[in-house]
Amino acid sequence: MTPAGRVPAAGRAEVRIVAASPATARQVAEVLRRCFSATEQRSYPAGHDGGTRLHLTVDTTHPAEPARSWLVASRSTGDDPA
Repeated sequence: MTPAGRVPAAGRAEVRIVAASPATARQVAEVLRRCFSATEQRSYPAGHDGGTRLHLTVDTTHPAEPARSWLVASRSTGDDPA
């Protein structure tokens, strides 16, 4: 996990999932892993009300389908206003 205030390396994203149950958090993480290369997930209690926080790092430089086609289609052409 990246320390607070630090930005992950280029092409990587820190993802935090908060869900009512560990099973739900794992399902979301599994979808991300099917789209991107990812680190092993780390889970923590979400707070006093229960639930789960799940953290993982995804590598967007190695996308798999369907993320690859979505990323190509969503790339800016440089004509978009800033």
